[in-house]
Amino acid sequence: MGKKYLEKNVLDATLERLELIFNEFENIYFCVSGGKDSSVMVQLANIVAEKMNKQFDVLYIDFEAQYKKTIEHIYYLKTLSKIRDFYHIALPMALRNAVSVLQPKWICWEEESKHLWVRNMPEDSINITNCPFEWFRKGEEFEEFIIQFADWYQKKYNSKVACGIGIRTDESINRFRTIAFQEKKTTYQNYNWTTKVKMNEKHIDVYNFYPIYDWRVEDIWGAVSKLDLEFNYIYELMYKNGLSIYEQRLCQPYGDDQRNGLDQFKALEYDTWSKVLSRVNGVNFGNIYCKTTALGNIQSTKPDFMSWQQYTIFLLESIGIYNEDLMLHYYKKIKKFMVWYKEREGIEVKDIPETDDTKLENQKKVISWRRIARAIEKNDFYLKRLSFGQTKTDDETLQKLIHKWDNLLNKNTKTDDKTLIKIIENMNND
Repeated sequence: MGKKYLEKNVLDATLERLELIFNEFENIYFCVSGGKDSSVMVQLANIVAEKMNKQFDVLYIDFEAQYKKTIEHIYYLKTLSKIRDFYHIALPMALRNAVSVLQPKWICWEEESKHLWVRNMPEDSINITNCPFEWFRKGEEFEEFIIQFADWYQKKYNSKVACGIGIRTDESINRFRTIAFQEKKTTYQNYNWTTKVKMNEKHIDVYNFYPIYDWRVEDIWGAVSKLDLEFNYIYELMYKNGLSIYEQRLCQPYGDDQRNGLDQFKALEYDTWSKVLSRVNGVNFGNIYCKTTALGNIQSTKPDFMSWQQYTIFLLESIGIYNEDLMLHYYKKIKKFMVWYKEREGIEVKDIPETDDTKLENQKKVISWRRIARAIEKNDFYLKRLSFGQTKTDDETLQKLIHKWDNLLNKNTKTDDKTLIKIIENMNND
């Protein structure tokens, strides 16, 4: 614990900050994520609360796609002796989805996607079936929810409220700005590690406080060792997997560091990773097919971490989650396409190149995984881009699918296929 704060080490300074908060506020809650910082913060708060005979509450927002080890640690934190109420939130919120080739967000715990959930709904959670928040709406942003919760909590107790947040300024410049610039914020009694919360540009009687803001990662693990605190064992697995203490993050699998996040899930909890991967596919295509159409052109970009072969399979599997018949239609025609090249050109499936000359691909003279993927992206029902002609059998299949699947076509579908355009025009005329 080498870092000094006003001639005190950061551990002693934090314990003093917590004592001050418990003296000044009757109603206090701490936000936890299951990560090392918030875990240390809330365990220190419990030590201080025991000494002072105080209580506090905890807010945990469960994003569904979590490590098993994280959930295990959360359930340990629930046993802390001075917790009054533990708000385990498992509501359908909109979250960042940087993995998606189609959509920037996904909704966790969405009832319509229950068959794709990474985990079962926690029995002791606040969820859509027992939600006490009259203001909550499905698809609400995380940032919206935490402000509305603060306002709800303050009104519930009708007193000033303190909300503990376990962030450290050395982790990012944005976190530093949150705490450092006092001229742009209102503080509690001029303590720079507090910020009064705003809702709709007006302050509410809630103060965020950051008791470990000046800690470094070495301080976190130093406190764990010195005080024999519990920690999320996933960090131990990260360390064994080659990540230093400075690189370890509980990143969301679909966040901006998606490649690292997904790779990390795969290495540390393989069974969780497989569910996480399926969840991504469902989110990417489910919303497109349920809310728009399945045969409109898809504006997408292959993720850098996928090969063209992986991307092709990703597209097919994703379509299959919400329209199995359409997936099988594409699969059968692609299989015929591959058989033709095997018989005529002697190219086995294992020898299909990732890409070929772009000009030759456009002229339909070569086989490649990119050419196949592009045909699926365009939702080329007849797969004319793979040199197939429009057949009577395809027309009959299309009509059957239109009658069976409401999400196949609608009046707003955008496509460059003349046959589909004609069908859409007839829909508009009708």
